[in-house]
Amino acid sequence: MATPDTYYTRSFSTFSGADIKAVFAGVEIGTLQAISYAVQREKAPIYTLGRANPRAFSRGKRGIAGTMVFVMFDDHSLLGVFERNRPELMNFVKDRKELTPDIALGDGTGFGDEDEASSVWEDDWEVAQAFYVDQIPPFDVTITGVNETGAAAVFNIIGVEGLNEGYGISVDDMASEMQMTYVARAISRWRRAGSGSGASAVDAFPYTATREGGGVVIE
Repeated sequence: MATPDTYYTRSFSTFSGADIKAVFAGVEIGTLQAISYAVQREKAPIYTLGRANPRAFSRGKRGIAGTMVFVMFDDHSLLGVFERNRPELMNFVKDRKELTPDIALGDGTGFGDEDEASSVWEDDWEVAQAFYVDQIPPFDVTITGVNETGAAAVFNIIGVEGLNEGYGISVDDMASEMQMTYVARAISRWRRAGSGSGASAVDAFPYTATREGGGVVIE
């Protein structure tokens, strides 16, 4: 028999940052400090002659974007993790004459002869390893929360693509951070684990609960 307060801990649960784990493309990202998103949509009023108030509102495009903050250790917080665990996500197609860090450091073969133009794909393009976050192919982010009472919830950010990346450090910083902005195709709302769509997280409380009187029976 569950205690009377079990109903409240199982019905009204919340999560702090210490309860959250983030998985990017199937890889847990332990350096993520913060993540946020915003959904915006264009809606415009429709006016007609003789009326000051709008007749209706037309619905336009929707945009989903957000930010991520990573703590920086001795490797890139995102590219380093993908390079070790999901190397296939590090590949992208680039122009052979595009400036790369290797060329900029003098370790590459240079830009080649500008007068030699070729229509053959193999001569003009190559598969290279990403060196900026905006070169990573789209991936999904799964945010999972499990607290001490065993309650679990999950939400997903689908089709994430990196946009901007920033980093800085000063003599007063005890730790350094990297910031990244992104766009996405869709977002699923927070759902309790096992409650239907989006409940791909591990159910940390694999029991059934039925209400009896003023309490809950856990089976």
